[in-house]
Amino acid sequence: MHIGYDLSWSHLEGRWRLPGSWTHATFPDMRIYKELAQIAERGLLDFIFFGDGSGIPNTWKGSRDDAVKWGVGWPRHDMSPYISVMSQVTQHIGFGLTYSSTFMHPFYVARLLNALDHVTNGRMAFNVIASTRRADAANYGFDELMEHERRYDRMEEFIDVCNGLWNSVEPDAFIWDRDSGVVADPAKVRALDHVGEFFKVAGPLASVPSPQVRPVLIQAGASPRGIKASAHFVDHVFAMSPGLDKQVKHRAALDKALAAEGRDASRVGIVWDVVLIVGETEADARRRHDLLLQAVPVEAVGTFLSHQIGYDLSKLPDKFTINEINDEIVASQASPVGFLNMTTEFDPSDTLTKDEFFHALQKHTASYDHAIVGSAAQVADYMEEVFVATGESGGFMIAHPPGVPRDLLSVVDFLVPELQRRGRFRTRYTGRTLRENLADDE
Repeated sequence: MHIGYDLSWSHLEGRWRLPGSWTHATFPDMRIYKELAQIAERGLLDFIFFGDGSGIPNTWKGSRDDAVKWGVGWPRHDMSPYISVMSQVTQHIGFGLTYSSTFMHPFYVARLLNALDHVTNGRMAFNVIASTRRADAANYGFDELMEHERRYDRMEEFIDVCNGLWNSVEPDAFIWDRDSGVVADPAKVRALDHVGEFFKVAGPLASVPSPQVRPVLIQAGASPRGIKASAHFVDHVFAMSPGLDKQVKHRAALDKALAAEGRDASRVGIVWDVVLIVGETEADARRRHDLLLQAVPVEAVGTFLSHQIGYDLSKLPDKFTINEINDEIVASQASPVGFLNMTTEFDPSDTLTKDEFFHALQKHTASYDHAIVGSAAQVADYMEEVFVATGESGGFMIAHPPGVPRDLLSVVDFLVPELQRRGRFRTRYTGRTLRENLADDE
């Protein structure tokens, strides 16, 4: 199995102040990230991952004040410069970077990722997302969210353009002949001349092809349309872990969509996003798990949830059902899948009060209610069960730890050796690039 470590939230929603987080340093201190990259590489992890959001959450009550006060979804930086620095203190571990195809332009993103793949010597992955957050949309000139299906139409064209640009200069085009002065062969540099529904891009990419030619492509859509988009272009899917039955169904739906695209399903893995808290003993892990409940005050829950789904939950009536609210979310072009994943503990037809809803969702906001907690052997048992049931292709993205570096050290020092003893994780890096390491079945 392959393992990534998600650092997107390590300084958000109160985690920065919990025991085990850095002392005498706070985001965005570069020393923090250099240390983490070296720890993760010592553990032979596949990649470090950064999600992103470019707006301060303001869906809740139409105001950003609560998000600013409690550190919900902000502050966030473009992590591409950080990845450049982390790559200089490591040799093997990969880096996942997120940009939105809903807002960004493919030429800019293709050019940037080409440069980063050079800087990292072929260790880049691109997580392409379809954005559902109104605060982000407003920063790119959108008054309303783009319709759900259209977001994925744009994503597919976006990636088609990126792939065209990455392939517009052949890997052996450059000659650099000192005697003649010839730099490159013109026959191996081609215009793209793309004219589509969303983009018009002449090309070619005015860059030297990078070590991987293109980064590893990751996408996380879980709706039927999102899965169809994944099948169109991804190398690996990034997916939530809503329970084994649903994960098996997701794998089956992806395999069917890949077959429809004429692609080999065995070559496309699913990386399951999961909150893992591992300790030297089960008691130690459960003690750290309980720390999560101290991270997010109930006053910040509505801010967090509204931002995640793109719908203002301050508008909830005194009494409602999950089904009623989900219908409104769908109508507003927000994220019904995200909302339903948050509310699995409720019967969707039962009537709830606002207080019941927000107090119950405090555990979800803190990632408390869906964490896998235990000793290395107990956590490895869970990982093996999911890995086998979903086709033994892909692995896990470890997300939302109570505090880093403490919880990353526990993964590296306790969990990784246990997985290695079971023959489920590498004992050395064998590839030169991230793509090669993700394809490694050692």
